[in-house]
Amino acid sequence: MARDSANEISVDELLKAYTLGYFPMARSRDDNQTVWILPDERGVIPLDDFHIPKRLLRFVKKDPFEIRINTAFDQVINACAETTKARPDTWINDAIIEAYTELHFQGLAHSVECWDNGRLVGGLYGVSLGAAFCGESMFSRATNASKVAMVHLIGRLIVGGFDFIDAQFYNDHLTQFGLIGMVDKDYQVILRDALMQDADFFAAPDQFSTSLVLQSITQTS
Repeated sequence: MARDSANEISVDELLKAYTLGYFPMARSRDDNQTVWILPDERGVIPLDDFHIPKRLLRFVKKDPFEIRINTAFDQVINACAETTKARPDTWINDAIIEAYTELHFQGLAHSVECWDNGRLVGGLYGVSLGAAFCGESMFSRATNASKVAMVHLIGRLIVGGFDFIDAQFYNDHLTQFGLIGMVDKDYQVILRDALMQDADFFAAPDQFSTSLVLQSITQTS
């Protein structure tokens, strides 16, 4: 459900929107305007019910990538905004890139990055507010890179005391991780509760080993 459009996104307005359940999207990468979205059905991943598919778990245990936190936020968000053969257009325009980059400088937007021999091959970014992590977008340039980033994100959020990931929309792809659909009325309840809590994205060290990540997930799920 779209709301009023705007050419530029005020960071203060963006943060206020998140507390009400809204987030911005552009109709296309080259569209100068954004619209405020409040889904009728929300996609939510409760962190106490996250699970990893067996095939992905075997892949993660091989430590295929070097995982870094917040070392290349600008590269991650720009990679998420790129068009590809599989994704001929995106909803991330320049206004969104600018606003979320400013949030990153303020310590509220974070990236989880997969590196292979010094090359960024996948990752994701999102916004932490209270005990909610609002996942925005992810990308892969290598097999399972975005999924590995997701697993490392989950472990970090669990250690940091977060409640859930707001995945914005319900989609079948994320059900493998425990995604559920939630009507807006119910989402507003868990959002208000999360905003009243203090979670810490950096409770886990930047160099958070895969074994500890999987241990934290196993203890919770």
